[in-house]
Amino acid sequence: MTRPLPALKVDGVFAGYGSGDIICDITLDVSFGEIFAVIGPNGSGKSTLIKALAGLVRSRIGDIQLGQNSLTALSAPRRVASGLAYVPQEFNVFPNMTIGENLKISTEFLGREHRASTDQRERVLEMFPEISGRFGLRAGLLSGGQRQMLAFACAMMAAPKVLLLDEPSAGLSPKFVAEIFDKIKAVNATGVTIFIIEQNVKEVLRIADRVAVLVNGSIRLLTTPDAICVKHDLHKLYLG
Repeated sequence: MTRPLPALKVDGVFAGYGSGDIICDITLDVSFGEIFAVIGPNGSGKSTLIKALAGLVRSRIGDIQLGQNSLTALSAPRRVASGLAYVPQEFNVFPNMTIGENLKISTEFLGREHRASTDQRERVLEMFPEISGRFGLRAGLLSGGQRQMLAFACAMMAAPKVLLLDEPSAGLSPKFVAEIFDKIKAVNATGVTIFIIEQNVKEVLRIADRVAVLVNGSIRLLTTPDAICVKHDLHKLYLG
């Protein structure tokens, strides 16, 4: 029986900064409709991995595929146009622009054929009622959780097949953390595949289908959240 094509395939990727590799020989498949989480200690290479997927860090060796298409040689904007959206941990909205301006500019750089349609804009606003009807409000006046919701909405304007999330709960109050993870689950329910790196292990294991543990730039374990909770000691995994 032929195995279904993954939504996102990472094959033997080495990447880093300058002449040094931060992540080494990363190989994984993310299935369509899956929430795939990457956890690990600080300095393990999680941010480098997701930036390599987004095209912000060059892959020195290996291949990254979205469906049948290789992304490895594509720039970050061309990866977005191909169906891969990225929400960074910081600087993910333009604070001096209004909510409406942030939403509009989110797909302007993609060219006319990839800009958000009226239908897509309506779907996004329905999905994010927190920002609907507040288009004239400057984004810098939003709370941290509200800015994160706006960043998600901007990413969704491009109608991505796969959404990359870089520590979406970082710096948020417990109330907003729960809301953010519920929103991720709701976005996934619309058919968007989610790839998320996260330090809040408890919350991300609550929503993830599978989880990879990244330590010292390499995948130490690839399993399910239930297996992590029952069979493995994260402290030992993190420390080796």
